[in-house]
Amino acid sequence: MLGLEPATLIARAITLIIAFTVHELAHALTATWFGDETPRLNGRLTLNPIAHLDPMGSLLLLFAGFGWAKPVPVNPYALGRRSSAAMMWVSLAGPASNLLMAILAAIPVQLGLVNLADAFAPQRSFLPTPAYVVFEFIYINLLLMLFNLIPLAPLDGDKIAEYFLPPNLARVFDNIRPYGPIILIVLVLVLPMIGFDFLGIVIGRPLQALFGLLVG
Repeated sequence: MLGLEPATLIARAITLIIAFTVHELAHALTATWFGDETPRLNGRLTLNPIAHLDPMGSLLLLFAGFGWAKPVPVNPYALGRRSSAAMMWVSLAGPASNLLMAILAAIPVQLGLVNLADAFAPQRSFLPTPAYVVFEFIYINLLLMLFNLIPLAPLDGDKIAEYFLPPNLARVFDNIRPYGPIILIVLVLVLPMIGFDFLGIVIGRPLQALFGLLVG
């Protein structure tokens, strides 16, 4: 990991600053739209990256290709009578913003203004080429979207799945929720050490398919 080229680190830094900031702002805006003032009171209705970036999560994205930002605080009791539906939309807003950013970044590629083949040309300086920045931006935004849709707490997919599950399965999710972070650590960090690539199996094919669809 520490052998990453400076161009890769710079491209990922640009991506994380934009992707994480917009992702968390999308959560905050959606919660506010449903009547919850908690994000505003905590200073999260902003495009200032400092308000959203988590140091450890940002470092992991730089060196490992995935990570996290500071969760936006939301008060479910302030979301109105249909709080479960509101929480689903608040949770979905983050991954949806990553998909939208990936689509917007792919437009120059589709128009022929950016050739992604140039992303893998030898770097002539420590600065990334525009094509490489676009490649990283699309790829990581899609990765963040799919990763966050995994139905385990504290990821967005937990609240999204809970809304659509029948009551008996929702109760099972309630019992599993406290162990979500531990399960994620095992799936993402521990199992690859013994040869089981969870992200590659669960996210790899959808990621490649979506990337190919966007860039043609």
